[in-house]
Amino acid sequence: MLKHLKLKFQRRLKNSIKTKFLTYLVLAKDRTSLLRALKVAFFVGIILNFINNPQLFEFSSKSEIHGSRIVLTFLVPFCVSLYSSVLANSKK
Repeated sequence: MLKHLKLKFQRRLKNSIKTKFLTYLVLAKDRTSLLRALKVAFFVGIILNFINNPQLFEFSSKSEIHGSRIVLTFLVPFCVSLYSSVLANSKK
């Protein structure tokens, strides 16, 4: 009997997590959330790149450019903004 209840609880929990994940995925694909995240990533990414990689903005600089750093500098604000939008929209 206890084993049966445990299995039932596990299935219900698994379905609940799956449903939440799918809901969050639908909210993340929302056009408004994506556009907002892209705008935030663009502006915040430029500011962070200026702070972290000032050699990018110097035309006479001969220092090495790390593409992965640049991509991550834009990707992190995008992910944070999208995550925040999804959480805010899920509370509605």
